[in-house]
Amino acid sequence: MDDDNNSVNQVFAKGFNFYKVFWIFMLGCFLGDVHEVALHFLKHGEFVVRRGVIYGPLNPVYGFGAALFFIAMYRMKNSTHIFLIGGIIGGTFEYLCSFIQEHVFGTISWDYSNYFLNIEGRTSIFHIICWGLLAILFVKYVMPFAERTIEKLPKKFGTVFTWCVVVFMIFDMAISAIASRRQFERHEGYLPRNYFEQKIDEIYTDERLKMVYQNTMEVKK
Repeated sequence: MDDDNNSVNQVFAKGFNFYKVFWIFMLGCFLGDVHEVALHFLKHGEFVVRRGVIYGPLNPVYGFGAALFFIAMYRMKNSTHIFLIGGIIGGTFEYLCSFIQEHVFGTISWDYSNYFLNIEGRTSIFHIICWGLLAILFVKYVMPFAERTIEKLPKKFGTVFTWCVVVFMIFDMAISAIASRRQFERHEGYLPRNYFEQKIDEIYTDERLKMVYQNTMEVKK
């Protein structure tokens, strides 16, 4: 019995915990970026960067969506329940992300105004259904595989490596948000208020951000 307990204790991220939620988030960030790039290529035949942060092929919108799916539907089995909850979570989160991006950064990354039964162009019934179907795929197939893979990491390595990536992601999302906000302020005519904002303007120019966020559009007033 003691040997069994020791064996379980040595498993990294066993069960439901922060480490597993974080790596599900990271998986969602990466797969979301791959999905966006592939979808654009299939539709338009051109390669366009679709990331959500400055550094790395990562899209935190999908990452947070994956984490929310994991938290809300951990161990849920009924496909109908998964579909309904996934659609509500996905549609609501997509709407909020679009709203915040527009009002904080002055840009949008998608516009569903031409879709039937859309909600202010931020999401639509079609996309809510897609989120529901994606939730079934994620919960039934991706999540179990991801959990098994995460738990195979050596415990000490997994713990240290996780916190290194956490620090990187906090920096990546923070600097991406700050640079995007400064771009919005520049376009509104606001000069840098301090040395830090001056350096942000020098490093993260409009040209550089355009290369990173090739799919963003400025909101016309």
